[in-house]
Amino acid sequence: MERSLERLGRACAARPWHTIAAWLVLAAAVIGIGQLTGGSFVNDFRVPGAESQRAADLIQRHFPAYGADSAEIVWHATDGDLRDPQRSAALTATVAAIRQQPHVVEAGNPLPDPAEPGTGGLISDDGRTATSTVRYDRHAGDLGPQAYQRLDEAAAAARAAGIDVDFRGLVVDVAFEPTTGTAELIGLAAAAVVLLLSFGSVVAAGLPILVALVGLASGTALVLIAAVAVDIPTSAPIVAVMLGLGAGIDYALFVVTRFRTALAETAADRATADPVAAAGRATATAGHAVLFAGGTVVVAILGLLFTGIPFVGAMGLAGALTVTATMAAALTLLPAVLGLLGHRVDAGRLRRRRGTGDSGGAAETAASRWPRWGRHVERHRLAYAVGATGLLLLITAPVLTLRLGTPDDGNQPAHWPQRQAYDRVAAEFGPGWNGPLVLAVPLPAGQPATRAEAMLGELTRRLADDPAVETVSPAQPSPDGQVALLTVIPRYAPQDDRVADLVHRIRSDIGPATLTPYGTYALIAGTTAYMIDIADAVADRLPWVVFAVVLAAGLLLVAMFRAPLIAIKAAVMALLSIGVAYGVLVVVFQWGWGLGLIGVDQPVPIMSVVPMLLFAVLFGLSMDYEVFLLSAIREQYRRTGDAGAAVVTGLAATGRVITAAATIMAAVFLSFVLIDDTLVKMIGVGLATAVIIDATVIRVVLAPAVLSLLGHRAWWPRRR
Repeated sequence: MERSLERLGRACAARPWHTIAAWLVLAAAVIGIGQLTGGSFVNDFRVPGAESQRAADLIQRHFPAYGADSAEIVWHATDGDLRDPQRSAALTATVAAIRQQPHVVEAGNPLPDPAEPGTGGLISDDGRTATSTVRYDRHAGDLGPQAYQRLDEAAAAARAAGIDVDFRGLVVDVAFEPTTGTAELIGLAAAAVVLLLSFGSVVAAGLPILVALVGLASGTALVLIAAVAVDIPTSAPIVAVMLGLGAGIDYALFVVTRFRTALAETAADRATADPVAAAGRATATAGHAVLFAGGTVVVAILGLLFTGIPFVGAMGLAGALTVTATMAAALTLLPAVLGLLGHRVDAGRLRRRRGTGDSGGAAETAASRWPRWGRHVERHRLAYAVGATGLLLLITAPVLTLRLGTPDDGNQPAHWPQRQAYDRVAAEFGPGWNGPLVLAVPLPAGQPATRAEAMLGELTRRLADDPAVETVSPAQPSPDGQVALLTVIPRYAPQDDRVADLVHRIRSDIGPATLTPYGTYALIAGTTAYMIDIADAVADRLPWVVFAVVLAAGLLLVAMFRAPLIAIKAAVMALLSIGVAYGVLVVVFQWGWGLGLIGVDQPVPIMSVVPMLLFAVLFGLSMDYEVFLLSAIREQYRRTGDAGAAVVTGLAATGRVITAAATIMAAVFLSFVLIDDTLVKMIGVGLATAVIIDATVIRVVLAPAVLSLLGHRAWWPRRR
């Protein structure tokens, strides 16, 4: 493999303009195809086979007015009654205008119509607050942000009459999809500072960023093309950019560092240095680590395709495409640019250094603190191995209180209309009204109407007697008389554990005990039931994803190093870094430590998809530094046969680079915490935590200590 990579690097460096031109043409073509195909991102959170999905499908078949998606309107008069003639007329006019908008199936008026007794929606006793629903014949992703914009414009008449109007629902969420512009700029700025401090050269520092951006642009275009055939959620491109930017800069950093070292080693005289040979050598060594590390990341992320949850698999696909593009750029485009620059890679030095040696060469490494640290760890290897493991387990301990769920509109930024609507409903009607449960009950065919009424009445009574239920609406039969709907309002907020218990109780106890004698059943629909089903699906399938990812990554490591113990050690340490990330997420988001620093104003449960997504991504990313460190150690071990000295030398050669790379990746991940999306914040905090721990405690302390303890046994079976 190393010989093939060296030939690839030499070929790209020997014909730099051909390679650069090919990359530019390819990137332009991919971006152009992505724009022409018109792929778009859709929040389709359906879980095939889940009860909530079957319930929604059943309701849509028998209740045409139910629509495909909806938006909720919350009306509030701060200094009067919505039923006052002036406000009532403005509210009614607003509803009439909404009914004329494209794709609207139904728009409810919360005020009762005197001509139709019994009509009207939910309205508070004092008449100051009311809610109504707008239903559409298309899903929110197909409607686009224009649907919310039209709603907001139609509310102008009501607002002019002194009515506060707020909206919530998936149709509204589409208009508030987060963007990455500011986060990307902050991440790039932080990366540039670290690279400048690391390389001391403007050109050398700029190369990793330039190459990563080219790969990132190509990868993002590939994701857009994939969106034509696969429903990719709106948060997937953000996660993909986060991964592609961090991994792309790191991969290029490894190659540039090795190129500078190889360039210094090819000749003492700069005039006789061979950039083509140095580029080939860098691609053979650092490129070998990049290929296997990137391959492990891609394989691990693609493991999400086997979760059986389409939108989770789509997020994995988006991340894998982006990482693949950045990895390809580091292995082909970067050697071409390095071959073209040669020793000019050190142009634009920030300051002169003594001597003529390269700043990234062996002389500086030998004079650094890393060899001393490596020897220190080797002398105290048992103490460091036990101490580091204990520290990691201590930080992981909070995961024992992990609670899966889905943050709702109550966790959105305070200035968003969804949050204002949520708070208003909770204050005026109670928290449970923000997450009603909709029960769909197929009515047995061929039975008298009185029997069906008795069945529904008994079900309503049993539901109302449950201590977690606030109220149950009267049963509503479908137009064809085949299905009845009951709306159950819990006493608690949607993300409360007691609501999940209520859903499970209805499914396993109340529903079967009441309906089985009648030969029918009840299915629960609604956003709250959806999220509970997703959490249950993740809990059921996460062990299989863990097994598949660990097995695939372990096989890749065995193929690279031909050492089973090395693969096992790498897998265990990756699991430790992932456990730390989980523990920190619990402390920050569930316990609320430091939440205000990241723009969240109250504790939230860990989103159900986050543990699965983080596991796949982090297991792959942890292999970046593992492979880079082990490659240097193996190279020295094969040269000298001294296992202890190889660990010290390998750590000395890579410690500075790994620290710089981890700082860059952590800065990139943390910059995405600025995005107003709880899922992205959780992923950013989790990834940054794991990378920092992996590059410090694990890679600089635990890994050298364990390798020193294993000695020659680590590389069993030994081969020349």
